[in-house]
Amino acid sequence: MTRIRLLIAGLLATGAIAVSFLTAIATQGEDNGGANINLLAGVIQLVHRDYVHPVGSDELTKDALKGMLNRLDPHSDYMDEQEFKQTEADMSGSFGGLGMQITEQDGIPKIISPIDDTPAARAGIEPGDEIVQIGRASTHGMNLREVVGLLRGEPGTSVTLTILRGKEQPFDVSITRDIIRVASVKSQLEPDGIGYIRISQFGNDTAGGFKQAIAKLKQDAKGSLKGLVLDLRDDPGGLLTAAVDVSGDFLNGGPVVSIRGRHASENRTFGAPSGGDMLPGTPVVVLINGASASASEIVAGALQDRHRATVMGTQSFGKGSVQTVIPLSGHGAVRLTTALYYTPSGRSIQDDGIAPDVVVEAPRDQQISGGPMLRESALHGAFDNPGPLNQPPAASGAQPADQVKAKSVYSAPIKADLIGKPDDAQLKAALAYFDHPVDPPGQSPH
Repeated sequence: MTRIRLLIAGLLATGAIAVSFLTAIATQGEDNGGANINLLAGVIQLVHRDYVHPVGSDELTKDALKGMLNRLDPHSDYMDEQEFKQTEADMSGSFGGLGMQITEQDGIPKIISPIDDTPAARAGIEPGDEIVQIGRASTHGMNLREVVGLLRGEPGTSVTLTILRGKEQPFDVSITRDIIRVASVKSQLEPDGIGYIRISQFGNDTAGGFKQAIAKLKQDAKGSLKGLVLDLRDDPGGLLTAAVDVSGDFLNGGPVVSIRGRHASENRTFGAPSGGDMLPGTPVVVLINGASASASEIVAGALQDRHRATVMGTQSFGKGSVQTVIPLSGHGAVRLTTALYYTPSGRSIQDDGIAPDVVVEAPRDQQISGGPMLRESALHGAFDNPGPLNQPPAASGAQPADQVKAKSVYSAPIKADLIGKPDDAQLKAALAYFDHPVDPPGQSPH
């Protein structure tokens, strides 16, 4: 049976589609397809035979596939067998390494966010940090596969990173590797009966962990929560299915997100289950920032469009594309961008991100020092926003896209080690909001 799993974060991947790579090539109807394949094979053979140093055909083929896919957009890629296994381990929530999400900008690896309670987070790594050197090896021009290979290693061993942070002088950070076991959902009951749930990434365990967190908070609050803060700051995304499940825990039926691809047969709308709201009548605040990406933006956009939550914080990252992972039997997998996703009202978040209903910036002394965060639009090959879908908003029960307007604020996120802590100014603002709520632009009262 064909099984497709969609992922949203550019650095997280899992899933399968039962299709042979060779069959996929053979069924392509594009003119000159065979001639182009012969050209590629001929050049690989030429380099293999005559290049000044010996290069294996497997290595050349792998690099050719990576080069081809990397040129398409920031999130398409080829993964060899080892990388594929690593990404599957990442999504399972347990893997060896430092614990951070990285991307590449201008030939330099850049931190999207450290993962909570990992060696990277404890060492003070911050969103926006650039890794200019690993040990004695410069990272300039190094692909992400090579970077990950140097960062990962046996638990207990150390690696020294040279970090460039904003306009500061480069500095070294020594980090001891560990087995990274990511609990993607954390919760606590705040004063006055307000629940707080933080999702650090959307993985295989998120949907179940989120339901357990809601149940525990309700129990701790003696069955009645005054409000709930859902913290998606610094959450780089993950599985689409997890984002749909979490959104569905706040909604009674209706749309959550739709995907639109090249072929109409692949278009699909994901909805919430009837009677899915686990906190009926309880006001919700969703916290986002510039490092909230993809799956995080699906949840924030769905709850914003459906009038189920007030979104607070600053503009999100703006990753509105869907990747399908296609395993190649014994040869790793292709991660290919196959669609864009849209919120219930028909908005595309690609490039734009989610504008909060209530803008709350972190105070200057709590912001990371690297300045404004890297955004999707700054990545090489990023798609432009395609504009809204042509669908009647009234039919979906969501507000029209042109009514969801708020001030766009791009600012540096709060320091990672402050998130959820007593001095977290944005969290304090979210908690205070339940005592003095105001109707955000274009919304009706909850």
